[in-house]
Amino acid sequence: MKQPVWTVLMSALLVTCSATFGLAQGNQSPNAATTPASGPRAELLRQLDDAQQKLVALAEAIPQEKYSWRPGEGVRSVSEVFMHVAGANYLFPRSAGVNPPAGLEKDLEKITEKAKVVDTLKQSFAHVRLALLGITDSDLDKPAKLFGNNTTVRNVFLTLTTHAHEHLGQSIAYARMNNITPPWTAARQAQPQRPSPQ
Repeated sequence: MKQPVWTVLMSALLVTCSATFGLAQGNQSPNAATTPASGPRAELLRQLDDAQQKLVALAEAIPQEKYSWRPGEGVRSVSEVFMHVAGANYLFPRSAGVNPPAGLEKDLEKITEKAKVVDTLKQSFAHVRLALLGITDSDLDKPAKLFGNNTTVRNVFLTLTTHAHEHLGQSIAYARMNNITPPWTAARQAQPQRPSPQ
């Protein structure tokens, strides 16, 4: 039976990401390239994908000259917020036994070049996706420690996705304060308006 194009493309992407980020073989199941259609991991992946698409779209929409902008002293700049999310995407999976790739820069928030920020952000989300695909739904109930507290693998990834969405909101506010409309909003506004039903 012929596989759908998206399945083939996703499998190829996952294989490429696996080679790029060097996750240990012990961290992946034999079905690491299979995206679940339902269940808790599928739900986490949907939330992760939503945060990734919007954060990357914002990072691409904001011009380089605004990457150093911050709303006040002692607050993260535009680039620092994006790289804070990327850093968390590498940090949180460690609590689930998935180490970051070898050679990862220690202080990602020092990255300010737009192209590198966007690329690092994308790679960090690919890392989380592989981490989720490398476990089973039942693994989510396994014990884990997060910031010294006893929790579960499920809560590690739930906290990660919540963290990404929290800073997505911050990034939207930053963009709006710089007169930048989020791309998904701009796309919706560009659609022709349908007449209201009488």
